[in-house]
Amino acid sequence: MAARRRERAVGRSTEQSRRLGALEASLFPASIQEAEPRSWRPGFVKLAASRWMKWRTILPQCCFFLVTCALTALEAVPIDIDKTKVKAAQPVDSAKIEPPDTGLYYDEYLKQVIDVLETDSHFREKLQKADIEEIKSGRLSKELDLVSHHVRTKLDELKRQEVARLRMLIKAKLDSFQDTGIDHHALLKQFDHLNHLNPNKFESTDLDMLIKAATSDLEHYDKARHEEFKKYEMMKEHERREYLKTLSEEKRKEEESKFAEMKKKHENHPKVNHPGSKDQLKEVWEEADGLDPNDFDPKTFFKLHDVNSDGFLDEQELEALFTKELEKVYDPKNEEDDMVEMEEERLRMREHVMNEVDTNKDRLVTLEEFLKATEKKEFLEPDSWETLDQQQFFTEEELKEYENLISVQESKLKEKADELQKQKEDLQRQHEQLEAQKLEYHQVVQQMEQKKLQQISPSAPGGESKI
Repeated sequence: MAARRRERAVGRSTEQSRRLGALEASLFPASIQEAEPRSWRPGFVKLAASRWMKWRTILPQCCFFLVTCALTALEAVPIDIDKTKVKAAQPVDSAKIEPPDTGLYYDEYLKQVIDVLETDSHFREKLQKADIEEIKSGRLSKELDLVSHHVRTKLDELKRQEVARLRMLIKAKLDSFQDTGIDHHALLKQFDHLNHLNPNKFESTDLDMLIKAATSDLEHYDKARHEEFKKYEMMKEHERREYLKTLSEEKRKEEESKFAEMKKKHENHPKVNHPGSKDQLKEVWEEADGLDPNDFDPKTFFKLHDVNSDGFLDEQELEALFTKELEKVYDPKNEEDDMVEMEEERLRMREHVMNEVDTNKDRLVTLEEFLKATEKKEFLEPDSWETLDQQQFFTEEELKEYENLISVQESKLKEKADELQKQKEDLQRQHEQLEAQKLEYHQVVQQMEQKKLQQISPSAPGGESKI
């Protein structure tokens, strides 16, 4: 299991168009910047009635904040597994698992609120009995009025700290543009994860807004990642073409030939099984789990790969199932294999399986949903899976439009750079003038001291000075 988690973590960070993006980015959250998608990691918070502590372990995995599943009847009956056939694995200590960063600009605030709420027994009990609609509609937020005073005090302090942080970001943002007269109250309206009208108290409205904001933000996670990947591919192609322009005719042909050869080498890989198909799962069963493929059993497979034993396959647990398929296409040691593309392929596979299996669209796969999916014809006789090397990410028109955007941004950056260079030269001249004045003053002081010494005659024989 640990090996799968390490493999899953490979290549999560993407450079994309960082040359321009890093210069455009400011301290303000991505939600306030115009048309700039967030780079979010998948998932969010779920809760099962059987265990409150799963809040920590699966925070970034499902799209509904504080989603609880009271339908414990859906949880599978324990299955006897032949322990002699299963590779030894270290038990997962849920208390030691740190929840990954969700990518939300209020991620830390979100996790702190969760940590505090889970200490209140009343709220925990209500949450365990609540269904998804109660949580999404905001009815569960009303239970906040009944939590202990100690918990409310901690929540109030967390909100004050978050408001102070946001105000600091606003001030830093506006200071960068040399603005004055900051109206913090008006600018706080741009943040929709807390009630800005009462910055000192955490109320049921704040919990409701936090739930809805996080749910909405994370539901757009996959779309944002696809857009970022598309920009990454366009930037990569743009840079390649710009590089070719700098070469001679002979060198350009050599580079084009090398590019075609690398592309062909990348496309020459073993067949990739259709994600979620019987063939794909049996390969995991045999190679990752070390079990006999003839003994393949969907129930046992589900239990083996429900790493935190919460009765669900969440997004990360699903993505871990595709590692073997991805290794057929991508190798970090190969120059022709792009690890950013590997993560996009992993995302596509997970999305496909979720669309096919997750019937209630809660971004979690129950045992019942999983078993129903194994009864479909597509599970036994799936269509062939088209990998990214068989896809066209963008059209020539889209690339031209993107290049025009880059050109405009580069022009603005050049203007800014010229302005900064001019300011640097002005400061340099001022520095030189100050140094010249300093030298002049020093010379004047020396001349005055010399004149004073000349006015004093040599000492007389009696030891008295004669002026």
